Amino acid sequence: MSEAPSNANEGCVGPTSANAGKSSACAGCPNQAACSSGTFSSPTALAAREKERSELQCALSNVSHVVLVLSGKGGVGKSTVSTQISQTLSSRGYSVGLLDLDICGPSVPRMAGVLQRTVHQSQSGWEPVYANPNLGIMSISFLLEESDAAVVWRGPRKNGLIKQFLVETDWGVGGLDYLIVDTPPGTSDEHISIVQYLNDARPMLSAEGTSGASGAIVVTTPEEVSMADVRKELNFCKKTKVPVLGVVENMSGLQMRLADLRFIKDGSANDSNEISESEDCTEQVLSILNEKCPEVLSMMVTTDVFPSSGLGPKGMASQYNVPYLGKLPLDPNLLKACEKGEAFVEKYSSSPAVKPLNDIVDKLILALPVDEEEDNMQE
Repeated sequence: MSEAPSNANEGCVGPTSANAGKSSACAGCPNQAACSSGTFSSPTALAAREKERSELQCALSNVSHVVLVLSGKGGVGKSTVSTQISQTLSSRGYSVGLLDLDICGPSVPRMAGVLQRTVHQSQSGWEPVYANPNLGIMSISFLLEESDAAVVWRGPRKNGLIKQFLVETDWGVGGLDYLIVDTPPGTSDEHISIVQYLNDARPMLSAEGTSGASGAIVVTTPEEVSMADVRKELNFCKKTKVPVLGVVENMSGLQMRLADLRFIKDGSANDSNEISESEDCTEQVLSILNEKCPEVLSMMVTTDVFPSSGLGPKGMASQYNVPYLGKLPLDPNLLKACEKGEAFVEKYSSSPAVKPLNDIVDKLILALPVDEEEDNMQE
């Protein structure tokens, strides 16, 4: 897998194989002519490949764990999960890097509160932007002259930037306990490239028969429209030997205090059959509840915004024999934290989604513990 070009056919034998360009798996591959001519196996090409491996290994040598946040579906909350896991880990004292690989739609800078910041070049490479002393962030957003500029790039240019992020970002002398990688939806160029680069950067893990990535957190919402694509992502992990740390069921019902709800009267038709605007009666309703039944004001209310399909994400995790990390409910305060670039568990400590998020982070730390001796050496 680490030898195959990102746009190679499934079953690629590798460009340096004796059967390169000749195997049945090579039929129709855009690299077939180059492989059969020996372009990839020339002394110059092999030397360049070895140089690339060396650069990747050096760049990530002081990173303890690399965690990919994946989903085959867009809009399920990968960036929210990536950012808030990173914020939570950093609030517990871990040294964390957050790498935003969503090149066409970077959301991490806003969610981490570092919009309109720029990276600086030093002798040791790019210096990431820091959301707090324990959390460094790298994103294409920091390299754009205009925040609303469209990034219209083909695969090779995206792959080049991903490699540049990995090789040239200087995460600091002490290194990182966790590098969280936020990915775009799908199983395309960016995903293949990051897995291949990590295999080269962390060959010890690759030699053990697993990916250079420490593992992946796969995010889904409860409905089948989402899970159908997420199953493809789980199959991608299986095919590329990326260990799945678990499935996060995001947006699993809306939860909030009854006192935080807004109450309205339905609009009614007037004489002209025009529907009037709904009337806000929140103050009136809360006043009545406070007078007649005050104890309900502190109760939580919940509803399923996205009804679960079949056995839901938990059943899907069981089907694929991977851990289920839990449900993360829709929580208005979580949205506020992401919009304002705040650490959710610190800013809204009593909010409904705080405990589920902390539980997910606890399971991540348990699955990928940081060597205390190594951590003390870094300090």
